[in-house]
Amino acid sequence: MCGIVGIFDMRQMRDIDLQQLTRMNETQHHRGPTEGGVHREAGIGFGHRRLSIIDLSSGQQPLFNEDHSVVLVFNGEIYNFVALMDELTGLGHTFRTRCDTEVIVHAWEEWGEACVQRFRGMFAFALWDRNKQTMFLARDRLGIKPMYCALLDDGMFLFGSELKALMSIPGLSRELDPHAVEDYFAYGYVPEPRTIFKGAFKLQPGYMLTLKAGAATLPAQKQYWDVPFKPHAPMSAEEAEQELIVKLRDAVQSHTVADVPLGAFLSGGVDSSAVVAMMAGMSDEPVSTCSIGFDDQAYDESEYAAEVARQYKTTHYREVVDKDDYGLIDTLARLYDEPYADSSAIPTYRVCELARKRVTVALSGDGGDENFAGYRRYRYAMAEQRVRSVLPSSLRKPVFGFLGNVYPKADWAPRMFRAKTTFEALARDLVEGYFHGVSVMPDRVRAQLFSDGFKRSLQGYSAIEVMRGHAANSPTDDPLSLIQYVDMKTWLPGDILTKVDRASMAHALEVRVPLLDHEFVEWASGVPSSLKLRGQEGKYLLKKSLEPHLSHDVLYRDKMGFSIPLASWFRGPLRERVKQALLGPTLAGTGIFNMRFLQDMVEQHQSGRRDYTAPIYTVMMFEAFLRNCLEEAPAHSLAAA
Repeated sequence: MCGIVGIFDMRQMRDIDLQQLTRMNETQHHRGPTEGGVHREAGIGFGHRRLSIIDLSSGQQPLFNEDHSVVLVFNGEIYNFVALMDELTGLGHTFRTRCDTEVIVHAWEEWGEACVQRFRGMFAFALWDRNKQTMFLARDRLGIKPMYCALLDDGMFLFGSELKALMSIPGLSRELDPHAVEDYFAYGYVPEPRTIFKGAFKLQPGYMLTLKAGAATLPAQKQYWDVPFKPHAPMSAEEAEQELIVKLRDAVQSHTVADVPLGAFLSGGVDSSAVVAMMAGMSDEPVSTCSIGFDDQAYDESEYAAEVARQYKTTHYREVVDKDDYGLIDTLARLYDEPYADSSAIPTYRVCELARKRVTVALSGDGGDENFAGYRRYRYAMAEQRVRSVLPSSLRKPVFGFLGNVYPKADWAPRMFRAKTTFEALARDLVEGYFHGVSVMPDRVRAQLFSDGFKRSLQGYSAIEVMRGHAANSPTDDPLSLIQYVDMKTWLPGDILTKVDRASMAHALEVRVPLLDHEFVEWASGVPSSLKLRGQEGKYLLKKSLEPHLSHDVLYRDKMGFSIPLASWFRGPLRERVKQALLGPTLAGTGIFNMRFLQDMVEQHQSGRRDYTAPIYTVMMFEAFLRNCLEEAPAHSLAAA
């Protein structure tokens, strides 16, 4: 696992400033503390920080082909590199190392852009082909590894594994993108391809970018893969269960190649337990597993992790974390470089910290919910869709729209009585309803949050356009599959994988996600929806297939997740911190916010009249981003327009 950076002069092929290149590279020292390197030639500069995982004695980067006409920087792992190395050797290529990095160089020479189709793994890489005067960048299919890019006004193209690398270059504008701000306050993160800055973007998962020396403009990103959602040939439930275990075992096996200590996260949930169950039979050595517990039983599921550890005789490490572990807010803001409001980043940071004490590589269970419809929100969305399917929109929209407007907000009540949100969702179509359900701040809250000037700067833009764009490109119209597809384009790369990448790399830990092996994802996408969500049971097929491997309690207990007591923090130990963040000069100076609404939100939450936990945390993390990631919080240039 590594950090990569680069500068490419698209226009004049001028010399690259060594100080700037080195500064970019060193911003990511935490991603690769083992060693670093840079390479410069006319118009091009590459930098690399390495965390050695495979072929520890060689494989230093930037890495070259035999005549040094192709140079590469690479972040990630190619799990099928041995087979590719054998194939390329048979085609006449000569290898100097036994590392996966060199495979990319020769694959480019042999297959050009099509090389990405051959790679099984997680990756973000850039290479320069001097003979073709071409720079080629690619990102893995699901977005496990990050890639940030920017084209400066002087024609210099920048890329890096983290946005902070680009921010080290003075020419990158810090002007906030109003559309990205709107997206953030809807989703809790900035979805691909935007970043929080107008002048930077993300290379999207499953996309590549080819740049030519002398080009006047930046070409469009080109997609090379998508989740197919192509139905399988008919099979019985029993056949599907058996095939799932075969596919799962293969995916896990492929992710265990390493020349350093390797282990697994074990939360006690279905997905991480499944990964550990598969790993346990692959080696004579016990699996090293790590979990964290909380000192409050309401937030602790480590007993289930301990049960799985005992069953598979793992070498298990557990640490108890204070549930009031709120000192990380500023640390997280600096790690993520742009606003990021998933509070589970706090325990994720801690479990990565624990794992790194024991191993260099850890396998996680991320991806199971997206593949097999495990989130509760899928159940709610499908229940709402059943209502939509029996009522014509001409009746449904006015009736439920009216009820949504007049029904009181009841955050304090059990979910079955929180009808306002349900009525609002039923008045919408599937995508609108799903967007409304997953938004950390629904439309009606964001309408109050923003100042009039900022709303004018949006020019009618709404964050739902992100989901609508992906839904329009969906290869399936099955309702459940469609929202799974949208999640794989938004929530998965923008929230889940971003969270794990930054938290793990902060501790120089490589995390691998076998449930997001693209061959496994392709197979899972073809499983009928009826085998993913059956009644109220999400991940139905996955759980059934795992019954011989895991206990009923592990498989069928209520999903907990990495919960932390934000609501009580904001009324107790963080009471003054909330007031300072939301009502202080940093946010007021941007011109983005309706400060009266922020004041009302704080007062109503802290008095217990309303639950504004998610909105408050989202605003707090935006304020922390402004304070920690920018030299000064910029007044939004369009806020007063």
